[in-house]
Amino acid sequence: MVLLALGAATAWAVGDTLGLSHAPAAVPREDAVAAPTRTPAPVPPLASLVVPDEPRVRKAAVAVADAVVFRGLPRPVLVPAASNPARSATATPGTSTARVAAPDMSAVTTLRAGVLATLSGTPESYRLDVRSAELAVQGGDVAGLTAGMYGLADRIRSGAELLPAADAGRVVIPQLGLRLTDAGSVGREPDPAAFAAGDDYGLNTDVVGSAVLPDAPWVDAAAVARIDAQFRQFVDHSVAQGFNGIVVPGFLEYVTFAKVGDGRAVYPPGDPHVDRARAMVAAFGPVFRYAEDMGVRVFLLTDMLAVSPPLEAYLARTVGGLDTADPRLWAVYQVGLAELFESMPFVDGLMVRVGEGGEVYAGSGWDYSSRLAVTTEASVRAMLRALLDTAGSVGKEIIFRTWTVGVGAVGDLHTNPESYAQVLGGFDDPHLIVSTKYTLGDFYSHLPLNTTLLGGGHRRIVEFQARREFEAFGSLPNDLGPLHRQALRAFLAANPNVEGVWNWTQDGGPLRAGPMSLYLRAGFWQLYDLNTYAVGRLAWDPHADPAQVTADWAYRTFSGDPATVAAIGQAMALSRQAVTKGLYIGPYADRSVRALGLEPPPMMWIFEWDILTGDSAALDSIYAVTGGRVDAAIEEGRQAVVLARRMRDLVAATEPATWRDAELRGRFTATLDYQVDLFETLSAYRTMVLRHAQWLDTGAPAARHDWRLAAAAYHDARDAHRQRYGADLDLPAYNFTAADLGAQRADRDPTMAWAARALLGSILLVVLLGLYRRGFGAAAARGLLLGALRPWRVAALPTPTTRADRVLVWLVPAVVLVASRLVLTWFAAPAHLLVTLGGWALFALVVRLVVGRRDPFHLWAVVGGVALLRSVLLLAALAGRGPGGYWFAFWTAPGLRAAYVTVAFAAFGWLFVAVAVVLRDRYGLRRRSAVGLTLTAAGAPLGVLSALVWVVGLERALTVWNDQLALLPWGLSRILGITVHLGVPAQLPAYTAAAGTVLAAAGLLLSLGRRRQSA
Repeated sequence: MVLLALGAATAWAVGDTLGLSHAPAAVPREDAVAAPTRTPAPVPPLASLVVPDEPRVRKAAVAVADAVVFRGLPRPVLVPAASNPARSATATPGTSTARVAAPDMSAVTTLRAGVLATLSGTPESYRLDVRSAELAVQGGDVAGLTAGMYGLADRIRSGAELLPAADAGRVVIPQLGLRLTDAGSVGREPDPAAFAAGDDYGLNTDVVGSAVLPDAPWVDAAAVARIDAQFRQFVDHSVAQGFNGIVVPGFLEYVTFAKVGDGRAVYPPGDPHVDRARAMVAAFGPVFRYAEDMGVRVFLLTDMLAVSPPLEAYLARTVGGLDTADPRLWAVYQVGLAELFESMPFVDGLMVRVGEGGEVYAGSGWDYSSRLAVTTEASVRAMLRALLDTAGSVGKEIIFRTWTVGVGAVGDLHTNPESYAQVLGGFDDPHLIVSTKYTLGDFYSHLPLNTTLLGGGHRRIVEFQARREFEAFGSLPNDLGPLHRQALRAFLAANPNVEGVWNWTQDGGPLRAGPMSLYLRAGFWQLYDLNTYAVGRLAWDPHADPAQVTADWAYRTFSGDPATVAAIGQAMALSRQAVTKGLYIGPYADRSVRALGLEPPPMMWIFEWDILTGDSAALDSIYAVTGGRVDAAIEEGRQAVVLARRMRDLVAATEPATWRDAELRGRFTATLDYQVDLFETLSAYRTMVLRHAQWLDTGAPAARHDWRLAAAAYHDARDAHRQRYGADLDLPAYNFTAADLGAQRADRDPTMAWAARALLGSILLVVLLGLYRRGFGAAAARGLLLGALRPWRVAALPTPTTRADRVLVWLVPAVVLVASRLVLTWFAAPAHLLVTLGGWALFALVVRLVVGRRDPFHLWAVVGGVALLRSVLLLAALAGRGPGGYWFAFWTAPGLRAAYVTVAFAAFGWLFVAVAVVLRDRYGLRRRSAVGLTLTAAGAPLGVLSALVWVVGLERALTVWNDQLALLPWGLSRILGITVHLGVPAQLPAYTAAAGTVLAAAGLLLSLGRRRQSA
């Protein structure tokens, strides 16, 4: 009864840890439509552009001239303005002129631009008007003047009406004043060899890594020049799209900590970190300063806690370690931040993330890295207070990202308004900006809008991702304009503190594990440039029509033909339906799920980022959450294929001659062919895994029949997909390694079920024959039965006279033990066998040494009997539908799991009770000695096997074990790390090895001084 009670407690703990639960999610409804066909508006015959002689304005004027040429007209002449006529304009500053009809643009031959300092609104405000033959562009500052001219250039390129009646004389003011981008593809190269493998899951985004040298002069001048050209290209493009800020990764690599202590405390004399940091500032300061020259605010980005080995050593000496709640630790970083602002005065602030970190984010060629150490409310507030005190004193800002991966007390800061209020409530500072993803989670579809953005008294910016990492890295048409507008409008309506956006043009996910597309530079980047273009437009005007934005993008990117633009718009209007049905399993994705204390994303069957998962935890849970809507989930996959084919047909039917660039048309149609092929493969796989889970759940012959048919279809589709796209760097094949591991094991489930039934029948037959017949095997059978159920009766058994009984009493349990574990593991997991069978073997060896020269028959009767009992319990669980059914029940059936764990744990504990009893009653040990030596026998395998795992490494050991059993996502260890993601301490094997050693030693001490008593 005690053992059963302990088993029940264990079952409760297991169930509480797994904690699978789900509820409906408030998924935004996306109603995308295509813009009506529109004839491009005529371009006025601009002959000259009269602009102030200022670099930013001249560059904007060139953009207008380029747009005019783009529309097929002669290039206007740029004329420097002798004076600023806008300052003496007759129009009243800050007012709008009422119009009843659109200005006559046909007579406009000159564009005249100037600053009107009294223009109402922000410095970026501007207005357009027509005066006689002049188109006047007036800005409240140089920023407004350039914004107005870039807006004109965009209208010309997109075929829109240049100056509608409602816009003439109206002051245009951006809705959101801070419009950030990432650093695009700056610093990354389209290296085919690096992209070919598709398994580089490094997440370091530093743009300067390719220029770093291991020795003096520390940076490669040629690489710096190449990065400089890429940076300028990206900044120019971003400014033209309406953005005014850029976020560049970097912090420690530019800092020497020279003013800490005696100036040499962090980095000792001769330490290369100092010279390298100075070289980095000298090389890249001028590169990044170009953004400031273009009116773009510059923020550096770092994870915290950012460290280097000397810095960690210094903190250990002076602070006592990495106690991130200690202000003394942050005082060191304050010195570094102050140095950064002094050496790079153009930097406007620092963006900080605390929710991710580790070696996967470290760059090659240097030893800077990060630690997931800022995990408590106190540490976050201590960090922000220190950084803000330093930044605020020089007029700089700190942008704090709320994103976390669920580690620590602030693990749900990103998605839980209560946690947000607990961590940041009352923390008021005008230099603090809080940055948050717009989704209630990562950048997936089928997620609610982030409720933490609906409130809070801090300045807020909203994060968007143009190249959706979880949705094929931007290689599929994916028009997010309507969804992003819906999100922005909801946040602005609820929270007046939302003042900006941060759009990721390239970042998110590994750098080289997806298609070789680099924004502005390689691959079909134009496809996801739509989302960047839309965010830029929506940040200025959240009421802009997303359908028209898409049409403008299609016109300026692909074709000036109204029919072709309309066809592209219709295809893009279908893109979200296709993606959300083809890459997600709707009945699961539309639920808010919790498991293992985490919030699994809505796309668990495709693990980050292109790995079709084959693990039972994800697939069985997805099936369970669908709640009987298997047919609907499968039908969604088929609908996605239909939508993809419709999109392909729309674009393929366009006239090739209407496209400006035949290569872009080829890329677009190839992308849609890829989408059709991919969705066909995914649909087949979805059907296979759901029908397999349905058979595991119900045992219905129809489900098994459908599963086998779907498996054949999947294998055919997978092979065709691999053959067609396996070597394609732009449209790479998905990764089926994990899917095939799971499929291979699923295929063996029926055979394993029959093997379990056969073993159960054999055990029953052997026991019955032994009990009901005399002679061969009878003594062994009676001994095993008593050893399993009534070990206190074993001592009274006479020692068998035949060698056969003495062999069978251990051989039969050993064979059953090995066979049952082989069945449990589909004959495919030697790592699991090593641990389980090794544990049994070590335990048996120690207790055999305890009995010494005495006949071990009675000992083997007890050990073997309990082993048979445990094996019978396991085989009974496997006899239904094999190991797949066993794990299906474990993940999805709380009642069955609790019953099994309760009895299995009690049977596990029964082994030690039974052995202690037989050592006392048969082999003459006192109770204390019997208990002590049993503890020693239990501690030995725990210590030895834990030490083995410690030597191998816990992460590596769990990876091998999981790869063979396919229980958790195969990609988990390769991308996030099983131990990190699930919060398993890396030192756990050391702790359990120590526990085993202590247990064995304590048992030996307990057994000292034992005296034998008569048997």
